[in-house]
Amino acid sequence: MASAFSAFSLTPPVMLAPMAGITDRPFRDLVMRFGAGLVVSEMVASQEMVQSRPGTREKAELGADVENTAVQIAGREAHWMAEAARQLADRGARIIDINMGCPARKVTNGYSGSALMKTPDHALRLIEAVVAAVDLPVTLKTRLGWDDNMKNAGQIVAQAQEAGIRMVTIHGRTRCQFYKGTADWAAIRAVREVARIPVIANGDIIDATSARAALTQSKADGVMVGRGAQGRPWLLAEIAHSLFGAPLPVVPQGGAFVDMVQGHYQAMLEFYGAEQGARVARKHLGWYMTDAATPDALRREVLTARSPDTVMTLLADALSSSEGIAA
Repeated sequence: MASAFSAFSLTPPVMLAPMAGITDRPFRDLVMRFGAGLVVSEMVASQEMVQSRPGTREKAELGADVENTAVQIAGREAHWMAEAARQLADRGARIIDINMGCPARKVTNGYSGSALMKTPDHALRLIEAVVAAVDLPVTLKTRLGWDDNMKNAGQIVAQAQEAGIRMVTIHGRTRCQFYKGTADWAAIRAVREVARIPVIANGDIIDATSARAALTQSKADGVMVGRGAQGRPWLLAEIAHSLFGAPLPVVPQGGAFVDMVQGHYQAMLEFYGAEQGARVARKHLGWYMTDAATPDALRREVLTARSPDTVMTLLADALSSSEGIAA
């Protein structure tokens, strides 16, 4: 395991998946404080970033120069992908990740994300352009294929590693499955068998038990956790402890849990500004209150309060039943 990851120092090999509107800088920072081998930024559209359209350059700057952070780019034209990678490298990026896994229609309709799996030769040209553009590790995130009749992840990975890709993450579904059904970790094993680079298993990993099963079935080198970390920023560290012997995180309970959530809320207000930060925070607060079994009426009060000061005050009561929370 150590030799496979020596080029990245991704220890432990438990990683946070990129999730639009979720894996922003405040959340990534929180996950990293508990312990994670790698966190990945929200997907950045390459052409829009280069052309400095509002919102995209800001995403790219969210921790590009922070250790164990990868910046994920998407696109369908080699020129823009390469230029985006160069700009990110100039800003101190440590790792560039290419998105070939996003199933969203607004992405695939633009022939980006997982739509690239339908045109593997074109996808290879994008990969080659990005690898040639930067003197950084370039990684790839993709799916098993476009649909059940086009499961070509193995072919794509075989070509990608020859082009210089240093690690690949496979979500155990096809694009046409979106997030329905269950992730097929065993199908990832076929990719592992053709790869000479680290392969990371992704999809439906929600705790140490599922992470262990994913590794067993896929024979992958590590795991990437997405939705399972929502409301549980310590989850990756727990998995890393159970599977790889990393330090056991102290899962906050009681007053410590309230302090953590209030700190996360304050970080979002400071990062985005009060108005936008309050909106962005609602989903995170909702996940925290689900784990804390917050009564419905109090939950609604927290999520509809207009004043950040009011939210801060309400959180102490809303999360007071958090004793015993565990992943």
